[in-house]
Amino acid sequence: MEQTVNIKVKLNILEPNGGMKFSKTMEQYRLACNYISKYLFDNHFPLNKNEVQKAIYNTIREKFNLKSQMTISCIRGVIARYKTVKAQMKRNSYKYQDINTGEWYRETRDLTWLQKPITFNRPQVDLQRNRDWSYLSNGQLSINTLDGRVKVNPVCHGFDQYFDGTWKFVLAKLLKTGGKWYLHISATKTVANFDNQTVKHVVGIDRGLRFLATTYDEQGKTVFFDGKAVMRKRAKYQKLRAKLQAKGTKSAKRRLKKLSGRENRWMNDVNHRLSKTLVQKFGANTLFVLEDLTGVSFERTDLPKVLRNQNKSWAFYQLEQFLTYKAHLNNSEVIEVSAKYTSQRCPKCGTIKKSNRNHDLHEYHCSNCGYRSNDDRLGAMNIQLLGTQYISGEAQPKFELTTNA
Repeated sequence: MEQTVNIKVKLNILEPNGGMKFSKTMEQYRLACNYISKYLFDNHFPLNKNEVQKAIYNTIREKFNLKSQMTISCIRGVIARYKTVKAQMKRNSYKYQDINTGEWYRETRDLTWLQKPITFNRPQVDLQRNRDWSYLSNGQLSINTLDGRVKVNPVCHGFDQYFDGTWKFVLAKLLKTGGKWYLHISATKTVANFDNQTVKHVVGIDRGLRFLATTYDEQGKTVFFDGKAVMRKRAKYQKLRAKLQAKGTKSAKRRLKKLSGRENRWMNDVNHRLSKTLVQKFGANTLFVLEDLTGVSFERTDLPKVLRNQNKSWAFYQLEQFLTYKAHLNNSEVIEVSAKYTSQRCPKCGTIKKSNRNHDLHEYHCSNCGYRSNDDRLGAMNIQLLGTQYISGEAQPKFELTTNA
């Protein structure tokens, strides 16, 4: 199995006009991306690279003066963006309510729902290894532009570890953030396939905001990862965002854009540190079990509006992505199980009853056997049990509503 990571390398440009060369190349590349995007939109979304390349390759080279490999990368990148959007639209169906019956319905979406072509606003460029960028023997990077190659010094802690012969480099993305230049390099490594027979730990993880993660393992141990500080900071961001939105001025919009980037980087850091902690805590040969949150709605009327908004906007899926690739590099695995009844089922007697959970007290109290537990811990316990069933050979373990519910 191959695992891919994204290495973020800061660039120290050695020549005075290197930045100008980067900017010119990135802008032409951006314009070409928007041209290709409009072509796909106007021609019913052809997503076959060879077909699109045959149709507009020469036009792009002549119109935007891109080099051969950059043109191919441009076409491939735009098609990849449309495929990503297509997958996201399919994953997040359209939810609407019948005004007559009050029933809620979901409708699967596709690219035809787009009202305009995807726009590429941020200048950047995709670079192919050994064609558009290369790692020199003296430790420098050589990056191709429309006006020749530019040599830079890479700044990245632990960058040399990726050149031990086990990693394969292909694409890199050149971009500018906060006035500084970066190269995001995609590196792929072959890792051993996960073997269910060698599992040492099965860990159920309940994700949330009050506790970012609550874990329960096969030894009955529970660990809570407190999210109160995160919630306070989220509330601060939300309050500032509302204030700027109310202003509506150009300067307020500029601040909103910067605020959004700062908040996203902060969320990335939180999820990176949490996923790293989980992998290090349980070690190799661990099966991490998460709920499949596809289609799960956080629009609960029993929560304050601020908390409902935080639930909907927190990057739960991102944590899963980070945990997955870190687990793969540590000979572990992450699976998703059905989220149905994991917060309503008593782990002792199996009774499933929604009213047994008290959201205000964050407690689950079984009306059948009297079992009491923290509701986040209870969710992690049930998720862990489904993981155990998966290891035992059940492909899609899930809980069914019992007769004594």
